[in-house]
Amino acid sequence: MKWTPEAEKAVKKVPFFVRKRVRARVEKEADAEGKPLVTLAEVKATQRRYLNNMEAEMRGYQLDSCFGPSGCPNRAILSDGLVPRIQALLDAADLFGFLKQTVSGKLRFHHELRVTVADCPNACSQPQIKDIGILGACRPEIADNECTRCEACIEACPETAVELNDAAPAPVIHGKRCIACGKCVTACPTQTLVAGQTGYRVQLGGKLGRHPRLATELPGLYDENGVIQIIQDCIDFYKAKSRNGKRFAELISEADIEVYGETGKFPT
Repeated sequence: MKWTPEAEKAVKKVPFFVRKRVRARVEKEADAEGKPLVTLAEVKATQRRYLNNMEAEMRGYQLDSCFGPSGCPNRAILSDGLVPRIQALLDAADLFGFLKQTVSGKLRFHHELRVTVADCPNACSQPQIKDIGILGACRPEIADNECTRCEACIEACPETAVELNDAAPAPVIHGKRCIACGKCVTACPTQTLVAGQTGYRVQLGGKLGRHPRLATELPGLYDENGVIQIIQDCIDFYKAKSRNGKRFAELISEADIEVYGETGKFPT
């Protein structure tokens, strides 16, 4: 559906974490009224109805992911099976019911637990500012196939984490620079660089708002079951500690995340 420039400008002022929902609602309501063009009037009318009845739109959580199997060429791992498992876990937790019991007054979107999945470190779904962020990862390994020194891996690596030098017959991977995006593996024509450990990086405790903070990353990579267990632990901790809509990111400190990373359990 076409939008006027004024309507496009107005919807861009809506907070990004609900912008997609508002945009879809505007188009749905405009279509129901037989309007082929979205104007500023449609945006304002929908926005008023949406904000006045926000609670009816809530699930108690927000789950975002990136573009899917055909939408992004940069995927380090395929999370197609993980996202439905996360959604089932969040649904089973009944976070909406929990918020209804513990929050006084009307619920707002900022009360919801925010979880996001990104299939590569480009992180289009913004895991660094979510309560729980999951990023696909692929660590490169050196195989026995002879390197032709074509430098395709060097050109593919935005982090300058791959080096060719005369002292080594194969590429050298600098672990501190490598963010496990897997681009060098995809670029290597001789399969000298191959996929090693794959899995997910997990980041906890990011948020925007009055006191923004970036999420803190847990050490290591996790498989799907490991990710599900971490999310379950976070939900349990959140429900045990949060009162009156206090955000997950406000409940955990750097020390709590460090302890969890070492023990697999939040401090009680």
